[in-house]
Amino acid sequence: MKKARFFGLTVLMILVVLTSDAMAGSEDDSSDGGKQGSPTPAKVMTMAPRDIKLDKSYPAQLRNEREATVIARVRGLLEEQHFQPGEQVEQGDHLYTIEPDVYQAAVNERKADVESARAKARQSKQDANRARELLQENAISEQQAELKIAQSRVDQAAITQAEAALESDRIKLDYTQVTAPVTGQIGLSRVNVGNVVDSGTALVTITPLDTLEVRFQLPLEDAFELRRQRQNQNADIAAVLEFPNLQGGAADLKGSIDFLGASVDRKTSTVSAEAVFDNKNHLYLPGQFVRVQLKGLKRYHVLAVPEIAITQGLMGPRVFTLDDDDVTHATNVTPGEVAGPWVIISDGLESGDRVIVSDPGAIEAGMKIKPQEFHGDAEAISAQQEQAQSGARSEQNPSQGDQSGGGDEHSDAAASASDHDGQADGDQ
Repeated sequence: MKKARFFGLTVLMILVVLTSDAMAGSEDDSSDGGKQGSPTPAKVMTMAPRDIKLDKSYPAQLRNEREATVIARVRGLLEEQHFQPGEQVEQGDHLYTIEPDVYQAAVNERKADVESARAKARQSKQDANRARELLQENAISEQQAELKIAQSRVDQAAITQAEAALESDRIKLDYTQVTAPVTGQIGLSRVNVGNVVDSGTALVTITPLDTLEVRFQLPLEDAFELRRQRQNQNADIAAVLEFPNLQGGAADLKGSIDFLGASVDRKTSTVSAEAVFDNKNHLYLPGQFVRVQLKGLKRYHVLAVPEIAITQGLMGPRVFTLDDDDVTHATNVTPGEVAGPWVIISDGLESGDRVIVSDPGAIEAGMKIKPQEFHGDAEAISAQQEQAQSGARSEQNPSQGDQSGGGDEHSDAAASASDHDGQADGDQ
């Protein structure tokens, strides 16, 4: 009886193996039939030169070319400070007072010198006029008359000299009231009240924050395209300031390019450029590391495919192209710059080639394809592929659980068979 049960179980296991092989054979037959049977639908684009917009970004550091360091213009005692560090000051605001009484006294003295010179000049002028009259009457010699006239001219020049000295001291007196040369945020004072400062002593720094400048380096090819597009008045190229290291939703700033260098750096083969950005809320500060993104920069008359169309083959990057019979061929390509969902192809494709742009992972060389129209929306087709892959992954997870459960059942069956084999061996 035991031998009969063992024989029956053995026959059952052989049938299971044969059934599995038959099912596997039917799946292989079906896959071959899909490759050689009815055409597989796929979106296809015909290669043609096009203009591609590039969103290029470059590392940079915020600058402010209008930052000003306030210096003392006269020597004296720093008597007062009229601001609080960190506050916003306007151009012309009063910042410091440097011992004005000393310079006011000098001005008063110069005023007296001017009055004295004017009085002396009036007297010498009268003497010169009197000398001319006496010369006509032959009362004095011509030499004596010329001396009086010359002295009058010297005294008149003395007035100009005294007035210039007065103006100089007035300027120095004005310098005793230190004012803000620009509008901006004022820093910490470098000199405390009560100290004596010399002419040229740095007092404080003012940083304008309404606008910020960013200098960055452009690769030669990008600089060439930018220069060419800037010559076109209809070119719409915007500069966007990105803050990759800031957390908490740092808002990008939009600005414009106001400078493009006229020479190439021999060491780096780059061209200097500068962009200006409004910083109305004074949120961002000079010295921050940023990235400058140029929106609207183009590459003209290039061949490009959606990024999804490129796969990795044994010989490197490749795309699937169609021949006249709509049969696929693997074509090696050299990808260039990435422009959003597009990739510029530097080598490997020619105008007129037909390239499969949808789900290349399911395509093999030699497949018959039913071409579908591609409307040029590379971003949409990439999104569709991502959704399809996401759905495949979500379906795959439960199936993996089923397979693991089936594996347990097979393990139980194997254990049961092992028990039967042991019992049969014992019976024998």
